[in-house]
Amino acid sequence: MIVVALAAILLFIGGTAAVLYLLFSEYSGIRNIWLLVCGAPIALLIIIIVTASTMYMRYGAPLRQLFKALDAVAKGDLSVRVPKDDSPQFSELIKRFNKMATELERADQQRRNLTADIAHELRTPLHIIQGNLEGIQDGVYKATPEHINDTLEETKLLGRLVNDLQTLSLAETGQLPLHPERFVVADLAADLTASFGAQAAALGIALKTSLAEPKQEMRADYVRLNQVLSNLISNALRYTPEGGTVSIETEWIAEEGGGVRFRVSDTGAGIPAEDLPFIFDRFWRGDRARAREGQASSGLGLAIARQLIQAHGGTIEVESEVGVGTTFVIELPGEIPQGEK
Repeated sequence: MIVVALAAILLFIGGTAAVLYLLFSEYSGIRNIWLLVCGAPIALLIIIIVTASTMYMRYGAPLRQLFKALDAVAKGDLSVRVPKDDSPQFSELIKRFNKMATELERADQQRRNLTADIAHELRTPLHIIQGNLEGIQDGVYKATPEHINDTLEETKLLGRLVNDLQTLSLAETGQLPLHPERFVVADLAADLTASFGAQAAALGIALKTSLAEPKQEMRADYVRLNQVLSNLISNALRYTPEGGTVSIETEWIAEEGGGVRFRVSDTGAGIPAEDLPFIFDRFWRGDRARAREGQASSGLGLAIARQLIQAHGGTIEVESEVGVGTTFVIELPGEIPQGEK
């Protein structure tokens, strides 16, 4: 309808201009004035059409694609992506939207896999418990302390898995309580060395500690921080061969109000570059072939570690190279941010 109306107006203006031109063609001055008056609307219309087309190509088309993608995401289609646009107005917006959609799709996939992962983790200990009890009941096994202890160990494993899942769930929802206290960082390092020194010696691994300031203090949840560092050291021992080294280093962060940086490094198998983005995911495990036999993990430790560090207002990152080793870097504020408990 709009196009028809514009065409009609254009024909009317053109016809009027032609008639006036014929009437006043003998008077050049009047003729030029009427040509200008009658041609101006046509020129203006052309300018409007060109401008509107340019504006649509620059703003309308990217926005239409973006709105279409938003509607698709709202309907549950997380695979949608907006085509790249080189315009300075929308390139960054489209890039961030696509990144958000990718993260949402990945989170949704993790959620879908969670039930299967939990079932997989619980299946093995449950089968062992069931097999041992049925064997005793059928007389295949005798109720010896050895079989009872094996069954008891599997129940403890189930208990640890359930506790880890509960801790992770509370941490992810911000409901895990922290009990901050002031302590000397060297005391924490001494406790970790005492806890893992004998295990490291038995495995032929050197456990080293390096403190930038022996009297350095910080305020945090000592138990939770010990839990995080213990998990990292345990993993380092698991993947470090005999004759290797596991080190714990601390240093003071002077900038941005101060804080403490922990480094847990090993000279072990390392983590492939393609696995690094996923190591903090639930139930992620490294190559079992690289781990020491009989020391498989539940796959929840690093996910819990990240949540506990974030609950303290800190960050945890990893650097690794296959065949060289792995380093986890934790940065924590000297004081837990206001509101963190």
